[in-house]
Amino acid sequence: MHFKPQFNGRDRLRTLSLDRSILIMKGALIITVALKQELRCVEMDSAAGGIARTKSDQLEMAPPRPPTLSPTSSAESMPVADANGGPSLSRKSSLGKKLVGSSPATKAGHHLRSTRSGHMKVDCEDGGSGGSLSRASSASLGFSFSFTGFTALPEDIVSDITALTGGDKGIDLEPGRSRKRLMSETAYPIYVKFTEVRYKVILRGITSTSEKDILQGITGSAKPGELLALMGPSGSGKTTLLSLLSGRTADNVVQGSITYNDEPYAKSLKSRIGFVTQDDVLFAHLTVRETLTYAALLRLPRTMSRRQKEERAMNVIYELGLERCQDTIIGGSFVRGVSGGERKRVCIGNEIIMNPSLLFLDEPTSGLDSTTALRTIQVLNDIAESGKTVVTTIHQPSSRLFHRFDKLILLGRGSLLFFGRASKAMAYFASIGCVPLIAMNPAEFLLDLANGNINDVTLPSELEEKVQSRNLGGSTRNAKPSSEDVHEYLVEAYETRVAYKQKKKLLAPLPISEDMKITLSSTKRDWGASWWQQYSILFWRGLKERRHDYLSWMRITQVLAIAVILGLLWWHSNIATQIGQEDQAGLLFFISVFWGFFPVFTAIFTFPQERAMLNKERAVDMYRLSAYFIARTTSDLPLDLLLPIIFLLIVYFMAGLRLSIEHFFLSMLVVFLSIVAAQGLGLAIGASFMNIKQATTLASVTVMTFMLAGGFFVKRVPAFISWLRFISFNYHSYRLLLKVQYDHVPPHLNVNHLDNGVMEVAAMIAMVFAYRFLAYVSLRRMKLSS
Repeated sequence: MHFKPQFNGRDRLRTLSLDRSILIMKGALIITVALKQELRCVEMDSAAGGIARTKSDQLEMAPPRPPTLSPTSSAESMPVADANGGPSLSRKSSLGKKLVGSSPATKAGHHLRSTRSGHMKVDCEDGGSGGSLSRASSASLGFSFSFTGFTALPEDIVSDITALTGGDKGIDLEPGRSRKRLMSETAYPIYVKFTEVRYKVILRGITSTSEKDILQGITGSAKPGELLALMGPSGSGKTTLLSLLSGRTADNVVQGSITYNDEPYAKSLKSRIGFVTQDDVLFAHLTVRETLTYAALLRLPRTMSRRQKEERAMNVIYELGLERCQDTIIGGSFVRGVSGGERKRVCIGNEIIMNPSLLFLDEPTSGLDSTTALRTIQVLNDIAESGKTVVTTIHQPSSRLFHRFDKLILLGRGSLLFFGRASKAMAYFASIGCVPLIAMNPAEFLLDLANGNINDVTLPSELEEKVQSRNLGGSTRNAKPSSEDVHEYLVEAYETRVAYKQKKKLLAPLPISEDMKITLSSTKRDWGASWWQQYSILFWRGLKERRHDYLSWMRITQVLAIAVILGLLWWHSNIATQIGQEDQAGLLFFISVFWGFFPVFTAIFTFPQERAMLNKERAVDMYRLSAYFIARTTSDLPLDLLLPIIFLLIVYFMAGLRLSIEHFFLSMLVVFLSIVAAQGLGLAIGASFMNIKQATTLASVTVMTFMLAGGFFVKRVPAFISWLRFISFNYHSYRLLLKVQYDHVPPHLNVNHLDNGVMEVAAMIAMVFAYRFLAYVSLRRMKLSS
């Protein structure tokens, strides 16, 4: 460089020299760390039973081709010497193979992150020490070209620089804050193997029954540290296979073998498996922090204190980059909340908060833009790199997403078209004669083949000869193969070339101890909290979630409007005359009917609306069903009893009912008893059907029947149907209200056999518990859907 002479030229030259020295020191540090990482990968490859992120199970295909430059790496490749001294091609990288993003941005803005060995994702291929040293030397050589006259620095200087940059400790350098990375915690290693998995559904018609094959002999595996992607067109069986692997579908129509560390599925695996559904099943009115905190309190083991569980929830929030929206509600169809990508990350956080060994995700990128989808897959990569097994379905990923997968299963019409390393998929299909004629996304190319579409794809000679021989006698000599022909060819090619070798590899024993197998085969459930803790947590969660619906302006306006109208119609009713007494009896009957009708149709929606959440949380044994049921029913009571108090305060004094504190509170107590009994009936109907339309229809008929049997419209009910009044809460509440207002009910009101009201109170209390017991039994018998 040429510098113009200035007054402080010597000082400036000294500054530039110092900057150059610092830059060289950083380069030496990065190269040293890369060499250490490569040597570490070599040692891990040679050791048996490691949980390193290996690149095993590669496809053994036809004779290897001479090394060529791939389209994506041709511009960055350079010749270097391999271990044998011969020239080879290696990709040049300024910071190792690939940089893995560290923790997402924290609340205070930009953080200073150290470039360390733990942040570099180094591919440890199966090639051995020679290939690893060649890659290390190529990385160092590529870096040394940027610095002329580079010489290695002493070890003491390198150690000082490493200490200054943080080394492998992963410390957050934000002032006043240091936290532990959640994803770096060790997990119980679980190897998943599945061979010849077949699944079919039974279609029952009016006159006949048929079977439909969904999966036809699917074989594959996934190891700790790997990200396995299940790809295929819609209807190919991706979600069904994912449900089978996660243990959420166990029918008699399932054939084949699915093992976890060479052991079958057991209930103890529920606490080690995380499952993220395609639909975001979350409570709309809870914030991000509340959602993850409740999940931590319910799912984390009892050995952790409440404070430790809350800290774990906050760590997940920072790991997933949700700190900016932690106090924002989740939102839903009618409530504005967090974005789609943030909602998907909250669903992932709900599962990784318990540090699962297996994580299953059903299309986590659906509905997300390319950047958000890439960020989501990067999170899954980080989870897999911490020693966990991640299996996800994917519909049509971008090219950047596709290259982040370790293993790939390609399904087409329920059949296996490919299983192996995702990086070897294009080479495999090229070996069977399917090569794209134009540059395209690898995932798009594979999905076209799975759909039987061979446009812009070379036609394999075997398939072409088969089609020509079949059409030899016809007039269409140059007919293209149909999608069925392409599908049959791909299935046959995989079965004859690769399937046998893959099945043979899966038969090899796993490098795990017998103690690990025994741990997985245990059938004991390990609840994260005691029964009382579960009840308390679910009670407050339900109270926070449903207060917005119960105390909405629509419901308040509805109750206030009816109360004011009743008060105006029965304004200061006079009970001195017989007509006045009959009018007041009509008001009391309407009150009993209204506060029997209103709670029923409110409670009907309780369990059908929460069915998806109940299935999701019960599938992972988050809590006992009894704790959920009692918490769900009791958390509604404070909200259900607030509006009746406002209602009676308006109607009671406007209508001029018996002005006495004792009679007012007795009337209030009767209304409360009627509400609780009616709510139990609504819960029982909703839990029995779990279908809002069917439950609403039955509830309408039931409430109308109870109202008619109450005794106000029909005075002489036939004996064969008169028993209905004993199970009608309208009948009992009406009689009790009359007893409160009149010490001696007038004879012209035709209310017979009314003594002190003890029988009516006992009957309503019995209905409160009987209806709820029926609802609990219906929930217990409900099958968990996948």
